[in-house]
Amino acid sequence: MNAGKPLPISLLVLTYNEAPNIARCLDSVAFAQEKLVIDCGSTDATAEIARARGARVVQQPWLGFGLQRRAASALASHPWILFLDADEWLSGELQAEFARRLPQLLDSGYAGAYLLRSAWFMGARMQWYRPLARERIERVYHRERAQWTESSVHEALVFNGPAIELRSPLLHAYTPSLVQRGLKDLYYAELRAREWNQRGRRGRIWLAPIIFLVTFLKDYVLRLAALDGARGYVAAHLAASYAVYKRLRCYEMAVHPESIELARAALVRHGLERKQP
Repeated sequence: MNAGKPLPISLLVLTYNEAPNIARCLDSVAFAQEKLVIDCGSTDATAEIARARGARVVQQPWLGFGLQRRAASALASHPWILFLDADEWLSGELQAEFARRLPQLLDSGYAGAYLLRSAWFMGARMQWYRPLARERIERVYHRERAQWTESSVHEALVFNGPAIELRSPLLHAYTPSLVQRGLKDLYYAELRAREWNQRGRRGRIWLAPIIFLVTFLKDYVLRLAALDGARGYVAAHLAASYAVYKRLRCYEMAVHPESIELARAALVRHGLERKQP
């Protein structure tokens, strides 16, 4: 794609202390007429790096994943949007595919496009495990034909019409190490458990072993983690542990309500949770 002729699409990126990642993300989308970074109080050089790469930086207090994405969409100058996480970037093949197909998409009545995301896990790209090898995700959309759900975690983009699919990989630096993965799972599980708690759900402790086994077998066998060898085993084990932990945490919230604010304070103190307005 000719970088001298940017196309009328806005690249949106949510950030919170993403200095190691943001330049690679922004640089991979040279064709976007607008690059907009929505930051929620980074204390590192995220904003400075983003501005140096030609992005407009807007400070937006954290609203939760779904509402934050909705707020970002409303700030875009163009109705067509490409939404990336800071640790994602377009492969060279995907940049070339955008060059071929994006002009026609922008002039079409489609709601958006699916991308296929390929992730690094334990230092290498996964080849078979479906959630990490070729995950089909909604990231390109016309904001009048699609909308983000309001969920505080695991939010989704819902297309209100047909969409195309781009086949080249969107690359994702999933987690640099198992430590980062564990911290991310801890935070996401907390958000999900809070949602369940607010709806009056109470975790069933006796189901924990069954949930672990079912989730592990689903990921290891049906989602093909077994074909990725030892790394696939680790990925399936972590998925099963996450499924159990968020239910245990939901149970604790029901029997020990004070733990909700105690945990929130600990997550904020360790930089895992953004402060909400």
